[in-house]
Amino acid sequence: MSVICDGRVIIVTGAGGGLGREYALAFGAAGAKVVVNDINAQSAQKTVVDIQNTGGQAIANTQDITNYEQSASIVSEAIANFGDLHGVVNNAGICRDRMFASMTEEEWDQVIAVHLKGHFCISSHAVHYWRDQFKQGHKVDARIINTSSGAGLNGSIGQSNYAAAKGGIASLTLNQAAELRRYGITVNGLAPAARTSMSEDAFADMMKKPEDGSFDHYDPSNVAPLVVWLGSAHSADCTGRLFEAVGGEISLADGWRSTPPIDKGAKWQADEIGGVVQELMSRERPAQKVYGT
Repeated sequence: MSVICDGRVIIVTGAGGGLGREYALAFGAAGAKVVVNDINAQSAQKTVVDIQNTGGQAIANTQDITNYEQSASIVSEAIANFGDLHGVVNNAGICRDRMFASMTEEEWDQVIAVHLKGHFCISSHAVHYWRDQFKQGHKVDARIINTSSGAGLNGSIGQSNYAAAKGGIASLTLNQAAELRRYGITVNGLAPAARTSMSEDAFADMMKKPEDGSFDHYDPSNVAPLVVWLGSAHSADCTGRLFEAVGGEISLADGWRSTPPIDKGAKWQADEIGGVVQELMSRERPAQKVYGT
């Protein structure tokens, strides 16, 4: 991989394994200085060592992204060790899968905290740093890369907590992109599909590594080049997009769209609405199916 991130400082959360580890390794190979964040200290250090063994620069960080104060220390540690910060890859996540009717409050709160609040906490501190730099007259060329999911875009049976969090992240990406461009910050999202500890239980057969040596469609390293490009200076004109990536495929999520309206020009009566809804549904572009249906 080319060194398209030479000299850039990148934080990757959840980088002790799975997709986050592949992102961190790829950023290191592309010339970035990487902060490897993971609550599993041993896994984080292993990723750091692997980056260093190939000539890259990296440090481990084990702070909790769901804690606002600890998230601040992730950002400050990046700046203290490497002199600047250019990007945050919000990747860390967990699953607590259960059908909605049986889901507990704890299972809901845990998933929302790690995914949605975790995206907020670290990005908030990074943005404060970049905004201050901008106001002091420094050129800012910064990146936030968020992680949504097909579950967040389309829904997923047995994952209402996860789908809600990932859908929130997709909307957060749009808002951040619109608000932060003025400071030199771009924000894009990613809905990857790959073989990780989170996906193996649900999709073990579909995602297993081929035994015949053919292209490993669900190898998490396949997603890394897109993430590295998004974190580089080359992606400066791209913001507010949500990419879907699996194997050798890259696509853009097309987003919610409105049908042409039916306008009465006056207040509707309740008994008139049924026919209007039927007409609107006949005009809409069918949504992609909810996973598991």
